Amino acid sequence: MLSYQHLYHAGNPADVHKHALLAWTLDYLTRKPKPLTYLESHAGRGLYDLAAPEALKTGEAAQGITRMAAQFPQDHVYLQALARVRAAHGASAYPGSPLLAATLLRDIDALHLAELHPAEHAALAAVMAPHRVQVHKTDGLAMALSRTPPEPRRGLLLIDPSWEVKDDYARIPKLLGDLHKRWNVGILMLWYPVLTDARHRPMTRALRALLPGITLHEVAFPPARPGHGMVGSGLAVVNAPYGFDAEALAITRIFEKAFAD
Repeated sequence: MLSYQHLYHAGNPADVHKHALLAWTLDYLTRKPKPLTYLESHAGRGLYDLAAPEALKTGEAAQGITRMAAQFPQDHVYLQALARVRAAHGASAYPGSPLLAATLLRDIDALHLAELHPAEHAALAAVMAPHRVQVHKTDGLAMALSRTPPEPRRGLLLIDPSWEVKDDYARIPKLLGDLHKRWNVGILMLWYPVLTDARHRPMTRALRALLPGITLHEVAFPPARPGHGMVGSGLAVVNAPYGFDAEALAITRIFEKAFAD
């Protein structure tokens, strides 16, 4: 949907969940000197100002990164990347996953980002201009299919739709299965919201049936405001790297501590 604007939600607990585990995974991959490919299907604008009226209106960043940063080890790669972005863009800056990836990856790595929304694409292209990144104004899922298997073959694909198109829940499992067949060594990372109506449950059951080795990790948090339906965040990961489960458990404990009261 072209109506979705992530600025209202940037830095929320779901972003913290997704970005912390994405940062850990990219850090793991870059420990080897071999190049890799990073693909992202729904990139957004790449950089957000948490002091903007849109972000302040929802209060989601206050519940998310503002509240939770102190719960992370100060040497965590996620906080290190956030600090680098804020040194360059200001204290209220928050990186979306494209800028987070560009901050952590190397000159030898290939990055392909897709964003269909005209205004978001223009903002993304401007933010990513200093980096060695290809920004595509196209349907992200179509790009993912057209560019897999990529070169280099090592790497990660992040699929992070808005989920405003309800049939996404039904079609994503087959898509992930097709992508895995085309790129059997690639790490496929799918973010999904955990809502009060549990609409994601049939999808996660289908993912387990199609991809028996898939890793599913969910964290819970209170709704950002009365009536808000998102009460958690989920990641489905194909070919999760060694150590991912232990890191995911550490993230679970961070969430439990942050929202204990």
